[in-house]
Amino acid sequence: MNMLDDRAKVLLKALVERYIADGQPVGSRTLARATGIELSPATIRNVMSDLEVLGLIASPHTSAGRVPTSRGYRLFVDTMLTADREHLHTPSLAADQPQKVIANAANLLSDLSQFVGIVIAPRRSSIFRHIEFLRLSERRLLVIMVSPEGDVQNRVLFTESDYTTSQLTEASNYLNHHFAGMAIEQVREKLLAEVESLRGEIATLMQATVQVSTEALSQPHNDVVISGERNLLSVSDFSSDMGQLRRAFDLFEQKAQLVRLLDISAQAEGVRIYIGGESQIVPMEELSVVSAPYEIDGQVVGTLGVIGPTRMAYDRMIQIVDITSKLVSNALSHK
Repeated sequence: MNMLDDRAKVLLKALVERYIADGQPVGSRTLARATGIELSPATIRNVMSDLEVLGLIASPHTSAGRVPTSRGYRLFVDTMLTADREHLHTPSLAADQPQKVIANAANLLSDLSQFVGIVIAPRRSSIFRHIEFLRLSERRLLVIMVSPEGDVQNRVLFTESDYTTSQLTEASNYLNHHFAGMAIEQVREKLLAEVESLRGEIATLMQATVQVSTEALSQPHNDVVISGERNLLSVSDFSSDMGQLRRAFDLFEQKAQLVRLLDISAQAEGVRIYIGGESQIVPMEELSVVSAPYEIDGQVVGTLGVIGPTRMAYDRMIQIVDITSKLVSNALSHK
């Protein structure tokens, strides 16, 4: 894409900015005014047709003007955005409960962007703070695990032999004493080392517990919080075409696809922009996603972002997403 000379870049940038601002196809006269550079209308028309050949802009049938394509937006976003993060005032997020912070963040993203805010809730902690066994019936136990954040998980265990209440109490006391605060993975390793020296029933119970808690934690965490879907109803690009809007709502219904998208961006540093029609990732030509990972105590645990029309003010969306990810990280961290 470095085949563009400076003149073509200036014109493309002006065209994208103009189109983002008012949604009308941009003609060469408008461009001449917008860039303020001394170019003849003929020169501008030539550059425009070059940009069209490169697939960066397209002419809608109904008008003489041009609109950016997803490749045009991508080039604009990659090379021309100068996001100024200083001028955005955001409320802070209070860290009373993780779920509340997540819901507030989704609302904040949609309020600030006027589009759709989306947050993937943090993966569940694999550390337990406390564990208890309850005897349900013969060879059926309930394992209750409490995470440091206060999440409670219950799992039913089917055991080879029957345990008395006092054996269960002894086992949970042992585990809480020796393993509380450790991640399940560490518990597993430590157990392998100690199994020989443990009394039979404690070892068996512990292994069963590690087994169920590993399963509980490896289940996909499709906790997606979405806010502001209705904002898309007022996006002029969609209101003329209900089919597009319906596809957008279908996408929110199939949250799995959004989770995949945001999981990809969790591995990336900083703000990422996915432009519709560019790849399989965003399944809709008319939607773009601006996303960023957020952290708890330095560990990336989830992703958040804004979903809106391809024609959006990307520099502002980058600021909104960037700042919200920092707010969420601060609110959830235990500093």
